[in-house]
Amino acid sequence: MDPPGGGKVPTRAMALRTGGAVLALLVVLYGAGVASRGTGELRIPAAGTTSLLRAAVFAALALHLGELAGAALARAGPLPRALALPAALAGAAASAGQIVVLAAVSDLGIPATYGTREGGLLLVMANGFLLAAGCVGVGRPRWALVPLAGVVLAEALRAHPEPYSPEWGTALTVVHLTAASLWAGGLCHVLRTMWLRRADPADARAVLARYARGAVWLLVVLAATGTLSTLRRLPADVVLTSAYGRVLIAKLGLVAVASTLALLARRRLLRSRDAHAAARVELAVLAAVVLLSAVLTVVPDPHWLSTR
Repeated sequence: MDPPGGGKVPTRAMALRTGGAVLALLVVLYGAGVASRGTGELRIPAAGTTSLLRAAVFAALALHLGELAGAALARAGPLPRALALPAALAGAAASAGQIVVLAAVSDLGIPATYGTREGGLLLVMANGFLLAAGCVGVGRPRWALVPLAGVVLAEALRAHPEPYSPEWGTALTVVHLTAASLWAGGLCHVLRTMWLRRADPADARAVLARYARGAVWLLVVLAATGTLSTLRRLPADVVLTSAYGRVLIAKLGLVAVASTLALLARRRLLRSRDAHAAARVELAVLAAVVLLSAVLTVVPDPHWLSTR
């Protein structure tokens, strides 16, 4: 016998998820090219593939760090199936994949690619993820924080090869990437925990409330580091005429939506009302932010377009 509603709700949900996945894939694969149209900027080789691999790295970091933080917030009680090990392995594969892509577009062999600055940093990231996976495998999940910190630092160094104040850019990226990973990944783990404990609504709300208190500070850190990064990296005269500026505007718009949803969820919690729906939409928006962040790392540095 069919469930009430003839299965329409599951079918609709599946259609929405499939449509969202297809749209996400299109954004990652073609976002850099679309954003660069009419800017006069050079075409980036393998931009779509690189964006996809970097999105996988960011997602792996978020899931792993978020699980470590979320487990602490959940305290006593059942926990969802761990995703740290598959996330770390996926991050290692995505980092290694970027080495292969870099070798192909540079017309270099793999060993020679390791000798380049970017290739060497990608190798550090791949090994860092593998070490994190090993920590999980031997039953010491918290030890993974050390290699994951190395992954974050390597990504920050890789993202800032520019000659103008790279040390400031690296420091800002380390803080920004860590806070963003904890925000998105922590929320994912908390929502999975809430679903597992849905038979006890009070316990489920308590888990979300503990997360919301910390997320407010993460939001403050993200706003501060994001603003400083924008001021140092994006000249005002190319905000709308560079691919970097266009993607950044789209990302900031989504961050604003996610922040509004986070505050709405916190307000509903303070009033002892259900905040689960707002938190789920917030997570979906944060997933889109991760995708645009990956595209943002691929588009050209906007400084060469500036007239200053």
